Amino acid sequence: MTIADLNQRHAIASHIQFKEGPGRLTVAEIANAHASASIALQGAHLMTWQPKGQEPVIWLSKFAKFSPGKSIRGGVPVCWPWFGPHASDSKLPGHGYARTVMWEVLETRAMPDGSTFIRLGLIENDATRAQWPHPSSVQLEITAGPTLHMALITHNSGAQSFTLGEALHTYFHISDVARMTIHGLEGCDYMDKAGGASELRTQQGGIVITSEVDRVYMNTAADCLIEDRGLQRTIRIAKQGSQSTVVWNPWTAKADQMGDFGPEGHRGMVCVESANALGNVVSVAPGETHRMVVEYSVEALG
Repeated sequence: MTIADLNQRHAIASHIQFKEGPGRLTVAEIANAHASASIALQGAHLMTWQPKGQEPVIWLSKFAKFSPGKSIRGGVPVCWPWFGPHASDSKLPGHGYARTVMWEVLETRAMPDGSTFIRLGLIENDATRAQWPHPSSVQLEITAGPTLHMALITHNSGAQSFTLGEALHTYFHISDVARMTIHGLEGCDYMDKAGGASELRTQQGGIVITSEVDRVYMNTAADCLIEDRGLQRTIRIAKQGSQSTVVWNPWTAKADQMGDFGPEGHRGMVCVESANALGNVVSVAPGETHRMVVEYSVEALG
């Protein structure tokens, strides 16, 4: 569908329009009474969300690369239908293929409270079916307003159960990683890939990051709070249908190797990802629908 077609069918005045973005990617631009946001149709990748009168809440690298078939550094990459490396085939893309293929716009709506709603569906093709041979569909619903609401919805249309791994790999904008603490995971068990150890550890107190962190916290459905003393605000992450939380910051050496963070770029971001990973992967029975829902909001730091 061309950008002109998208605008004819789905644009809403004072809410949403479609345009050609960087790298010639098609982008949905949201601007309403409460906030602005942008979503690349490749990957259904929410790139930005900024409530009016506030700093951005979602971090997008100034050095992000935009090109067909490549994930964008920052925003909210959709990890689906597996998280991390594929369980049996290391040649398949890490975190699945959903974040690098095209999605289609299924619906847009102006909500009664002035927020903007968009529903997207992943477009299947021979390449995706070769990687995921399970009859199924996945949709992403986004409502951008005073809060950001996202729902990743997987339906099993086949005759057999399948095991699903997933995450909303959200990058949050912070003042400086040295002035930030994450609360809500105290006492939770986690695996830290960056620590080089295979045993479970238990979180003691709030999370303070001073080196590379790549942790999967398991069996946790609690809200997480990113306390940002520099911006004098707290970002609240509330979720449903998710039993894992991933906390990630690549730190200096790895960020430099990646090439799309920029100098000291890792200091202004932290990933707190709502997920179902490791021992929390989900079994979806025939005919069942699984929903993983998150809501991000901002509160003044008391």
